[in-house]
Amino acid sequence: MKRITVFCGSSMGTDEVFQSQATLLGQTLAKQNIELVYGGANIGLMGAVADGVLSEGGKVIGVIPFFLQSKEIAHTNLTELIIVDTMHERKTKMNALCDGVIAMPGGFGTLEELFEMLTWAQLGLHKKPIGLLNTNGFYDALIVLIQTMVDKGLLKAVNQQMLLVSDNINDLLDNMKKYKAPVVTKWINKETL
Repeated sequence: MKRITVFCGSSMGTDEVFQSQATLLGQTLAKQNIELVYGGANIGLMGAVADGVLSEGGKVIGVIPFFLQSKEIAHTNLTELIIVDTMHERKTKMNALCDGVIAMPGGFGTLEELFEMLTWAQLGLHKKPIGLLNTNGFYDALIVLIQTMVDKGLLKAVNQQMLLVSDNINDLLDNMKKYKAPVVTKWINKETL
């Protein structure tokens, strides 16, 4: 993998481990010669991941909509900052630039970005690995919800397995490097359960 997109909070959250893991993720990406693609902000966990990469001499590409850049939250020390018009254009560009995705703790925006990437994978629009860095159990409830979707016949188990989950950065990256996308149709019926 040459580039990984990281989705995460524009806030730091209340758990100090979120910031330290964001910085460590950035440093680890740089040490493994993996470039970061992210939302382009200098605040919150987003800024911590970018600063982690930059502190180790790595490359960072930020993608930010004009309306956020104009609020002066854009990171000014990136390798490259791409300004787009809309949030949808931002996700499309981030997808086009990356070989895989990692979601860290975040809010509505992070979940929306994660699930759009999962949906695109489920529909066969890409075959990229998608990782969930479950720092300090942040996503435990979401993992249970996804299992419930499978148990209730609304999500195939093979699609559930497209989401790689770990609380360890190196383990997650290793699993992402080994990932092979499933060959399966999206539609669920009695024959495909």
